[in-house]
Amino acid sequence: MALLEVSNLRVHLQTPAGAADAVRGISFSLARGETLGLVGESGCGKSMTAMALMGLLPESAHTSGSILFDGKELCGASDSELRKIRGDRIGMIFQEPMTALNPLHSVGRQVAEPLRLHKGLSRADARAQALRLLDRVGIPDAARRMDAYPHQFSGGQRQRITIAMALTCDPDLLIADEPTTALDVTVAGQILQLIRDLVKERGMGLILISHDLGMIAQNVERMMVMYGGMVVESGTTREVFTGRAHPYTQGLFASRPSLLPSHGGVFVARKRLPAIAGSVPELHRLPAGCPFAGRCPVALESCSAQLPALVQVSPTHGARCVLVKAP
Repeated sequence: MALLEVSNLRVHLQTPAGAADAVRGISFSLARGETLGLVGESGCGKSMTAMALMGLLPESAHTSGSILFDGKELCGASDSELRKIRGDRIGMIFQEPMTALNPLHSVGRQVAEPLRLHKGLSRADARAQALRLLDRVGIPDAARRMDAYPHQFSGGQRQRITIAMALTCDPDLLIADEPTTALDVTVAGQILQLIRDLVKERGMGLILISHDLGMIAQNVERMMVMYGGMVVESGTTREVFTGRAHPYTQGLFASRPSLLPSHGGVFVARKRLPAIAGSVPELHRLPAGCPFAGRCPVALESCSAQLPALVQVSPTHGARCVLVKAP
């Protein structure tokens, strides 16, 4: 049995601008120890999908479909049922650590809290375990700094603290939403290596959310490309990187910076990168057909009329585009 089985997940929101379908019919599964990446521009539904899995959607949201976690249905579960799982069996590294950490409590208290809530540890035992975790994620002089507050740490250290919080109860599933946002490349590399090591050591399932294709290539086995609240292409990371069946996927890859060798043997960046024309459509104004049709350089008239069917390029690689043909 899969650790996580998501079927036809939909998230409907009421916004000031009108009703919006933030997530539209997403389906996927994840086994223990397996890694999955979600890719796409901001506003494509990646983080909203993660919030739905965690049960952290706005009060105005309506969720339908199925989210089976280790055989238990989470879609429609009560807040009390979700609290038992969230932070215990499902951990999440949030995109911005300063919003995930409480500025009024010490970091040691915040890391220890899930152990007291979910595992019933005493204050002393929870503190000792929190210290081990903070040391494990690389907080310098962790014993002395446990009683410090979030603002007294650097951005990279705060992100390490949120990782410690997500891993406190040894979860079965870890969701990492843009875990290296606003971090320098050295610290980002250290954090990603830490996540890889912990996933391998603990056999957790991992969902990594990012707009960085390089990060996805190095850290996940499978990936889904999202646009307009839906998956437009999915497959193994190798298949998507080499096949690039959907025009949106092709546009994302074309806009990646790359280094080219110069005559002097020094690598230089390309001077100009092609960009995808236009912008992501607003959720309350999604077209009836392919959500990418308005920006697609090869769109046909039929693309705007109805949503393209999923075409299987291979048994594990599919894309929603009328121009994609099955082999």
